[in-house]
Amino acid sequence: MSNITNLKLGIAKIGELLLHGEVSRVNDGNPLINVKLAIPNYQRPYKWTAKNAIQLLDDIIDARNSNKGVYRVGTLILHHDKDNSVYNIVDGQQRVTTFALLLLALLETRHIEFLEQQVTDNPYTRENVTNNYRAFVRRRDAMLNDNINDDRNVKDLREFIENQCEFIVVITSDISEAFQFFDSQNARGKKLYPHDLLKAYHLREMSDISIEETEKVVKRWEDTKQNELADLFGEYLFRVREWLRGNYAWELNEHNIDKFKGISKRDNSPYAQYFKGAFAYADMVNRSAMPFVSGMHDLNPFQLDAPIIAGKPFFDYTHRYFEILKDIQNNDKYVGYFVNGNEIVMTLELPKYRNGVGNRITRKLFDLAALLYVDRFCPDKPTKNDLDLFEQFLVLDFIWAYSLRAQYYSLGWASAQKYIMGSSSVINSFNLYKCISEAPAPTALLSELADRIKPLPSGRLATNARVDNIDEKEKDGSGIYSYYLHYFNIHNFYIR
Repeated sequence: MSNITNLKLGIAKIGELLLHGEVSRVNDGNPLINVKLAIPNYQRPYKWTAKNAIQLLDDIIDARNSNKGVYRVGTLILHHDKDNSVYNIVDGQQRVTTFALLLLALLETRHIEFLEQQVTDNPYTRENVTNNYRAFVRRRDAMLNDNINDDRNVKDLREFIENQCEFIVVITSDISEAFQFFDSQNARGKKLYPHDLLKAYHLREMSDISIEETEKVVKRWEDTKQNELADLFGEYLFRVREWLRGNYAWELNEHNIDKFKGISKRDNSPYAQYFKGAFAYADMVNRSAMPFVSGMHDLNPFQLDAPIIAGKPFFDYTHRYFEILKDIQNNDKYVGYFVNGNEIVMTLELPKYRNGVGNRITRKLFDLAALLYVDRFCPDKPTKNDLDLFEQFLVLDFIWAYSLRAQYYSLGWASAQKYIMGSSSVINSFNLYKCISEAPAPTALLSELADRIKPLPSGRLATNARVDNIDEKEKDGSGIYSYYLHYFNIHNFYIR
């Protein structure tokens, strides 16, 4: 950033920018006029889908209903190409195009010059522009039908978008400087990642919470290592919620974080009322003297596969599963409730099984199934019987996850997801996560898995699966078995 000297910074209302070609507030005091926005050839296609577009509209409606004076909708980086008298969009094309389509739908008859330019002919762009405009028109018509004698609702929304939704605008006449700024924003971590965006969204839902309580929530979030929070959402919570629904899970990003936005206080459908009621009941009981008087445990207001309640409950949800996952991944015999001195995990903790893409994927599948089991069947303070059943499950969880590893020389997420979906030809390919979520009790789950999980014949092993010394312990006296296949053998899931 220190080498970038010619930037202008401004704030532009959506209406003045897209309808009048102006940026009225600029840091040097000189408003910009005749701002003709252009999409340069180097830009990627327009990839926002109708789902992304409607999510943006819903966020705007929420902001309007919350009486926000100003709603900042992102940063726009522009290169002023003086030779062609245009302002090329370096960053922000997806959002600008979506706002232009939204205004066109709300304005009905007026044209928007930005949408009349020729852009690179791309099937993604053609399809998404058409679909998103139609989606906005359908929403507009629905709003008009809700107000048969008055189109004030649509007019109010349009005026809010034009006058109260704003871009922060960065302008430079040097193309290399524009890209330098764009790169520096990303390199310095300025880009908001999914869990950052979720934090911002749910903080906005906490308007009825005291400042002191909000500060506590933020401090707990910020005190957590951010890379670990990113992993919690991207590698565990997002994946398991998709797999439980029978979907492939690739990447959590800004376009699909709505899965973690949950039910807001404004949602009033029977579906929303049911889950808000269940959460409110658990919260009420836990705040009362009932647990103390009765001697019962606190009621757990969360389940991994249930909808999230927006606002403070989201942060409590995050903290809960962060702590449970950390407990499960800590095999210290004297720490935590769940996985304590487990012999199988001791082997999996050896460096050779912690390194490599395939090993890391397999361990995540194993840990995630354990997390889902604990969430469904183990109270916060499990009894000896709870832990005994969990230990039995861990054996079957291990056999399922590492059957995949044993049959692949090189394992990636594509093969792993086929295995989970039950569409792979390898042995023990089925959706363990759905089995857990559909089981009414741990004993029923263990019975089902005992029937479904098959022994692994030696002839099905990948060439890198070591079977020598399968019955021997390490020579250093640590008592840790060197090869994970040893546990297939002693639990009768290995056929020589």
